[in-house]
Amino acid sequence: MKKLGVLILCISLFVSCKNDNKSNEIIYQDDDLTLLKGEFVYYDGAAVLQTSTEIYGVFLTDKLEELNKQAEAFKNHKTDMVTIEIRGKVSQEKDEKILWENKVEILKIISVKPANNQNEGLIKLGS
Repeated sequence: MKKLGVLILCISLFVSCKNDNKSNEIIYQDDDLTLLKGEFVYYDGAAVLQTSTEIYGVFLTDKLEELNKQAEAFKNHKTDMVTIEIRGKVSQEKDEKILWENKVEILKIISVKPANNQNEGLIKLGS
């Protein structure tokens, strides 16, 4: 009986987490540019954009540096994520540094906002 309860709890958690971020997605794609909205983090020379359906490695460009400067205003810690909306060029070409299958080059920054604070009350270990 306990196993059934644990199984039901796991399934309900999976379903609720899966439907959590419906607003973070690809909004449209045209002219080889894609409008993406999701959670962004840039730390220690690596940048990642996570939408509700995909994870993108972000190419290190001047636009990325500009985005990171805007994002700093919303971060409490260097590893905090922010919600962004950008237009960029998506590719799946191999890259020596970015090992994610999907990659994006940021061409236009549309918005930068604080992330939904889902980790409020989370205890971080280390410094």
